[in-house]
Amino acid sequence: MDQKNYMEFYEAIKHGTTTIAMVCNDGVVMGADVRATMGNYIASSEAVKVHKIDENLGITIAGGVGDAEYLVKVLRVQNEMYKMDESRPLSPTSATSVLSLILQENKMFPYLVQLIVGGLNRGNPEIYSIDPLGGYTKESKFASTGSGSVTALGYIESVYSEGISVQEAVKHTAKALKIAMKWDSATGDGVKLVSITKRGFKEYTREEIEKMLK
Repeated sequence: MDQKNYMEFYEAIKHGTTTIAMVCNDGVVMGADVRATMGNYIASSEAVKVHKIDENLGITIAGGVGDAEYLVKVLRVQNEMYKMDESRPLSPTSATSVLSLILQENKMFPYLVQLIVGGLNRGNPEIYSIDPLGGYTKESKFASTGSGSVTALGYIESVYSEGISVQEAVKHTAKALKIAMKWDSATGDGVKLVSITKRGFKEYTREEIEKMLK
């Protein structure tokens, strides 16, 4: 793939959706909107963009739905195989390595995705941002993908502090997504929020999210 085609490809997957992940002192918070678009057409208002891999591990997806869901399925299989061998689930670091290798091996026909992997690694919160060609960055504070990410990051950067708790981060993530939905037409139709702590993987209900946004 030449540089021109790659830039066109990369710009294409940047449009649509907003996903967010935050590192907290007691875990990780991840969230996304639930709108799926095809150009100017709203294809779905119930898209799932935050996926559970295990009690300690989650992933957010942006870009091509088919590509992203395939990678989620592969990661779940890899996680189950690892658990049979090691009697524990993949860590965020290991999960990121698995996805990075898959993406790097398919540079001729890249997966149209932007991913954020997050969770606990032996009790320590971690998040990784992964680009379409398998490059990844360990983020010490927060990460966001999609066309609403600039708006969301502006808010998150203004409220994030070292030692932030999951309880605080969940509220801020919900508000950041609400702001993104206001200004980005490809982001909308609701919010999905999860937290990953030593107590496990928790998905917040619509009622809980509505209370946070009041």
